[in-house]
Amino acid sequence: MILQPEVVTPEIFEDAREQVRRKRGDSASLSRVRLGTFEEGLCVQALHIGPYAAEPSTVERMRAFAQENGYRDYVEFGGKHHEIYLGDPRKSNPAKLKTVLRHPIRRI
Repeated sequence: MILQPEVVTPEIFEDAREQVRRKRGDSASLSRVRLGTFEEGLCVQALHIGPYAAEPSTVERMRAFAQENGYRDYVEFGGKHHEIYLGDPRKSNPAKLKTVLRHPIRRI
C-alpha cells in the first residue's frame, strides 16, 4: 500500500496503469494493483527500529501499552494491522531499518 495524493482519481490511476501496461506489458501483478481507501480508525502506533524479524517484541510493547490504557489490540480479533516501511531493506543495515507499526485497538 502506498499513500496517494487526493488528486489521483480512479481515472488517473487507470491511465497510469495503462501506460505501464504499454511500456512493460501485461502481468498478473499489474492486474492486482488497485486504488482504494483505508479507514484506519483508533490505533496504537510505534516506530520499530531494527530488523523485521525483531518486530514481535515491539508489538508486545504496543499491546501492553494498549492494555495499560484500557484498550485491547484488535488484530487478534480480525483487525488489520498497518506497516509503513521507512527504509529500503536492499540498501539499509537491518539494525537501522525503521518501520511504523499500527494496530487497531478497541476499548475494553
